[in-house]
Amino acid sequence: QLPTGLYKKVLVILHDSILPYMNEPTLMIDFLTVAYGIGGAISLLALNGLFILIHQHNLEYPDFYKKLYSLLDPSIYHVKYRARFFHLVDLFLSSSHLPAYLVAAFIKRLSRLALTAPPETLLMVIPFICNLFRRHPACKVLVHRPNGPEDMSEDPYIMEEEEPSESRALESSLWEIQSLQNHYHPDVAKAAAILNQSLSEIEDDISGLLELSAYELFDKEVKKKADDVPLEFEQVRGLFGKKNDIFAEHFSLD
Repeated sequence: QLPTGLYKKVLVILHDSILPYMNEPTLMIDFLTVAYGIGGAISLLALNGLFILIHQHNLEYPDFYKKLYSLLDPSIYHVKYRARFFHLVDLFLSSSHLPAYLVAAFIKRLSRLALTAPPETLLMVIPFICNLFRRHPACKVLVHRPNGPEDMSEDPYIMEEEEPSESRALESSLWEIQSLQNHYHPDVAKAAAILNQSLSEIEDDISGLLELSAYELFDKEVKKKADDVPLEFEQVRGLFGKKNDIFAEHFSLD
């Protein structure tokens, strides 16, 4: 057992400063799998090293996606390592061989958590979800379900279920993204409205959105040039602007 601070320092540099220089990187399998099971930020940071072992050294991790699914909680939209996490989740969900129920579970869980996410994160998550629909067309039933639940309490999706295959995500609909179409931030509402249209085949590039901050979003809004706002919709016809004003009988603007 290592102190939490030391765990984080090691895992941050493990994938590019330690593993490439080891003769046998597979010696780190136990360390990374244990770290991946700890939870929280340590699990997020262990993803980088695990990805290298799975991708380059044939590590088999049967419950990998189940554990990855369990990492999706409200904190992922606020943690310091958010960009790194979503970059890796994007890689892990890029394979077209993943079953539809698994991808649908990720889409549904991300959408449900998006209801309480800040605007700067939503501008990244919504294109992220759209990309998953492009890769896995079988999941589009979540958007185009004609007889979806009218009441949110009737949603068959089980948020508390840890096993993606038991979450009943494919039986649900994406009412969460539809509700975001009424978001107070216009950019978020515009991004969510794209699901009302047919998606293009080309994926959105989310690399520039992964590290979008609230400050950048605010700065962008402040620098917008506002159009001239009309203050009068009726031409002035008297001293106080009314056509039949009693003052118009005694005073004139001419």
